[in-house]
Amino acid sequence: MTEEQILQRFEAQREMYRATLQGQKTRGLDMISVTQGGEQGATEATEPSGTVVFGEFAPELQVNIAIRFAFDSASIAPDQRPALEKMCSAMRQSDVGLFRIVGHTDAKGSDSYNETLSKLRAEEVRRWLVQDCGITASRLEALGMGKRFLANPADPAAAENRRVEFQALS
Repeated sequence: MTEEQILQRFEAQREMYRATLQGQKTRGLDMISVTQGGEQGATEATEPSGTVVFGEFAPELQVNIAIRFAFDSASIAPDQRPALEKMCSAMRQSDVGLFRIVGHTDAKGSDSYNETLSKLRAEEVRRWLVQDCGITASRLEALGMGKRFLANPADPAAAENRRVEFQALS
């Protein structure tokens, strides 16, 4: 995905979020409330305490970056730097006020383990973007979804399920 494609998807995401917040129905965005450590369920209501509203975009609107991590690790390997630098450049060019970094895992391991691991990985990408790229910390939030939203549900253990997704919120 080129930087221009990333920027176009961010703009489309932001417009969909804005429309949803204004009560409009949008095609390509499902708002799902997810209790951290719990199960998911569709919602249109205000989220209760401990619940995050996650925007699940249609695949053609997603900005998924396959950042590889070593087994049982949240450390970013040096060979992952080019993908992060491309994202860094796109974020610097964007006027988006808040990005959400969403970590995902494959389906190996328990729900709680995968949720924790996906959160640690999203936080590590956030740390890299702040410290190495210079993105303002207040523009980034990290969220771990574990194995709830598989990119390849036909193969829950597939490597493409282990990814970091970027969403433009405002």
